[in-house]
Amino acid sequence: MHAADDAEQTSPGDAAPRRRHFVLLASTVATIRLWLWAASAGAAAAAATLAFRWLTLQVEWLATRQSGGLVEAARSIPQWQRPVVCALGGLLAGLALQLGAGWVARGRQGDHYLDYIDAARQGRVDLNDRANALRTVSALLSIGTGASIGREGPMVQLAAWASAWLARLVPIAPEQRSAIMVCGIAAGIAAAYHAPVAGVVFVLELALGFFARHTVAPVLIASGTASALVYVMVDPRPLYATAPIAMLPSSIGFTLLAGLVFGGLGWGFLRLIERSRIEFARIHSPALRLALGGLLVGGLSAFVPEVWGNGYSVVSRALAGTEPWQWLALVLLTKAVATSWSSGSGAIGGMFTPSLFVGATAGGVMAQVAALWLPTAWVGDPRSLVVIGMAAVLTAATHAPLMAITMVLEMTNEFQLTVPVMLACAIAYAISTQFGTKPLYGNPIEALR
Repeated sequence: MHAADDAEQTSPGDAAPRRRHFVLLASTVATIRLWLWAASAGAAAAAATLAFRWLTLQVEWLATRQSGGLVEAARSIPQWQRPVVCALGGLLAGLALQLGAGWVARGRQGDHYLDYIDAARQGRVDLNDRANALRTVSALLSIGTGASIGREGPMVQLAAWASAWLARLVPIAPEQRSAIMVCGIAAGIAAAYHAPVAGVVFVLELALGFFARHTVAPVLIASGTASALVYVMVDPRPLYATAPIAMLPSSIGFTLLAGLVFGGLGWGFLRLIERSRIEFARIHSPALRLALGGLLVGGLSAFVPEVWGNGYSVVSRALAGTEPWQWLALVLLTKAVATSWSSGSGAIGGMFTPSLFVGATAGGVMAQVAALWLPTAWVGDPRSLVVIGMAAVLTAATHAPLMAITMVLEMTNEFQLTVPVMLACAIAYAISTQFGTKPLYGNPIEALR
């Protein structure tokens, strides 16, 4: 009788539900483990961005005996010193790349040409440690001595590298390892720009092309973790904190015209950078190339110190609406040229903040000039065009409108401008993509084919 009972308890009909419950439990445990590691990737990204910010301040202090904003540092030193500082920084950054090339080539781990965005698109985590270390050192030397590029790009690169290390070490399924590195990229964007949602949209739109449904929850967790830590440790406010800007429905038509202008400006900015890279490529020595780029930027900064660094202070002034359009036009032109020299010469740094700079100053110029000829109801608050210009030029430069819209609205906390920003970005995207210019980060759809 007992034998019969045992036989009934282990019947095939009861075994199948047990197996299903076991599989469900195992899947749940694996998901929770992935989420925990995603939070760890977010913490690592926050630490990486804070460390890079601190290191750039040390380089800046060594070069100028100042620490803080690079524009303020440029103003604090004599005019003749600015070209010297930039040229020396460029030379050292180039020497680091040139002398370290052999060290990277002798390493056996990872493809030293693999960018973190390409790695994410290919589902890889084998970033080359030596190449990333060398690029970080070179970026510190360029950015800390006034190159006209953003420090946020290397911050995100460092966050991606840290998360790639984490992905290689943690005990998770191989197919989940790439998700950890993607979490680090999103968290790096979130921490660098105080824009957690933009970090998620960045990886989905640019790195993955919307083809990775299983990474959405971990990326949200990592981005939120990094932002929370930065808010606690640095500043809880938006990156560009501004007074509320009213939206006038009557200005929507002018917004569409602005989208055309900003789209053409973003396209021209990309073309200028491409042309600069072609010209600088004639110089084969990275050290000489970067030194020349630094000398040119430094020479320009002797007259317009606002070209140094990522230009946060200038964008903040444009958003305040207190600067005359003539000054904004001057810094717009010089910043675009300086950025083309820094990027063209091979300086390692971000291009998001220079794009935001160009858009903000162009928006300020357009708003003030239009206000001289058109009714206020048509133009709206001049500061609104600064926000719209930031998003539209970034859209034109990256071909990633959703990321640009989200990032700029988060950074300025002006969500009431969502409709005009969306319309302008749509027009800017259409203009920029119409003429076949290669975006800053390539096309994610083509990369996945």
